[in-house]
Amino acid sequence: MQTLTTDILVVGGGTGGTAAAIQAARRGAQTILVSEFPWLGGMLTSAGVSAPDGNELAAFQTGIWRAFLQKLQRQPEGLDHAWVSFFTYDPRVGAEIFADWVQELPNLQWITGRSPLEVLKQGESVTGVRFSDLTVQAQITLDGTELGDLLPLAEVPHRWGWEYQSEWGEPSAPIEPNDLTQRYPVQAPTWIVVMQDFGEGADVPLISAPPIRRAEQFEDAWTNYGADKFLNYGRLPGNRFMINWPQNGNDYAEGVGRLVQSALSKQAFLWEARWHTQRFARFIQTKLGRRYGLADDIFPKDGKELAGGAFALHPYYRESRRLQGLATVIEQDILPLPKGQVAPLPINEQGEVEAIALGNYANDHHYPGVEFPLKPKSIRWGGRWTGTPFTIPYRCLIPATADGLLVCEKNISVSHIANGATRLQPVVLGIGQAAGMAAALCVEQNCQPRDLSVKALQEALLDDPTAPAAVIPLFNLPPSHPEWRTWQQHYLEHPDTYPADGNCPLAEASTHAASLSGLSNSSQDLSGQFERKDEQNYAFVAIAPLSLANQTFSLVTLEPQVNQQLAAYITGQFIKVKGRVNPAGNWILVEGSEAIAKGSP
Repeated sequence: MQTLTTDILVVGGGTGGTAAAIQAARRGAQTILVSEFPWLGGMLTSAGVSAPDGNELAAFQTGIWRAFLQKLQRQPEGLDHAWVSFFTYDPRVGAEIFADWVQELPNLQWITGRSPLEVLKQGESVTGVRFSDLTVQAQITLDGTELGDLLPLAEVPHRWGWEYQSEWGEPSAPIEPNDLTQRYPVQAPTWIVVMQDFGEGADVPLISAPPIRRAEQFEDAWTNYGADKFLNYGRLPGNRFMINWPQNGNDYAEGVGRLVQSALSKQAFLWEARWHTQRFARFIQTKLGRRYGLADDIFPKDGKELAGGAFALHPYYRESRRLQGLATVIEQDILPLPKGQVAPLPINEQGEVEAIALGNYANDHHYPGVEFPLKPKSIRWGGRWTGTPFTIPYRCLIPATADGLLVCEKNISVSHIANGATRLQPVVLGIGQAAGMAAALCVEQNCQPRDLSVKALQEALLDDPTAPAAVIPLFNLPPSHPEWRTWQQHYLEHPDTYPADGNCPLAEASTHAASLSGLSNSSQDLSGQFERKDEQNYAFVAIAPLSLANQTFSLVTLEPQVNQQLAAYITGQFIKVKGRVNPAGNWILVEGSEAIAKGSP
């Protein structure tokens, strides 16, 4: 049994844990990261969700999330391939990026292939973690595991399952237990598989049937979509497809409570979820033809045939054990202000804004075979649906009763309902970055997380030299804008002036390159006729180039300046746009536009 001592220990190499370890080490703290799997990045890599959702707009591409998108430019095919996300990539590329970042940091030691067995404590303070052949002692420990594994080991109060309206008055929460809450205590995980189109005339091997046969309800999987749109949902480079499909697809939650009961029951659930996805892949191949097969070279194999090859290393967990923290994010915290399009800023008892990370995804819940209505928080912006932006308060990372511990994954202090928006990959990257920075500041100041000044944390995030992170969501203020830091600080100091429409009063729009949308060298100039279908819904009939003449596309953008331009055009107007055509979404992702005179080339 080896014993190591460090400033900061991060357990779990998921999305949040990876970001936390990198940020803590970049700040200068001696950091050890212990992961179960050989890839870092969690949802973004080892779980196969290489079509991340949320924080897509230029103003919300910030911090380590922005840096990750920038590094993804190494993918020569660009990122805009699917219609579920503007950013799709080979999971191997994402794993390489995180591994490269870790390798660059001499004060960050990464140990893989281990899971926590015991949390060490002195009184109510966590002092380290024991693994099978290793003990790590640390001043601050962070739980970055997929299922909040340190919380029960440390006997830290946490939640699992639903809360009802009597708890916090959440408008979408059920009034009392019902069949849904009993059958699915948490959202469904999905074991992702990557399939590949091997081309016309190919006759790839038939995907084998799992050893246990079950009657699955896959027949209507792509009803109302069609096979092509189904496949293009998560299209990746190289004619590959991320299969993460909720409608009679590979979401799996039968007996999902077994994940937190015992090691044996968890393993049984994992095999069932993996076989469920294998059956779905076989169904797809049977229905669409033997040109489609498993992309068997994507994930490293685990030697047990449970994961690897075409199958992700572990499920995409949408929900975890959830901390009982000093503050809890509830549904009202993610919904828009009255007549507004941003959520309220979190204010503590001292009148300080507590925001340390931001997200903007819709509130999205997955229960197989069940339609669960939620209070809407989606809006249209840039010609497409997006979500009301919201923020994460610092105190939801801090246990109510324990010291020496922070959480940095889906295990933050959040209600079951609000978790549907806070669980998304870019949000969790931001949470991890903030948690890692907080841990490093605690080491520097020799204090506990609950005693750390939130203002000091916010300033450190805004001023980070490698990946400065926004804490206030503003639609028209991308990080490239010269006034970005000024306005972030202004609303931290004057939250009463935070605009309900999410737009700060800039003197002029930025002319700097804003988003990192992965257009690469395949962006082009197109001319055509503009059509306004309705509010924030635009069509474009191409005139030039001739190869696209008379084809109709939607116009979408991530840029605030372009959003303003599109909103000002009128039906019938001739415009020129620069952007990338996305056949999967039948849209043009616009980087810039201008009006042209009728008849101009």
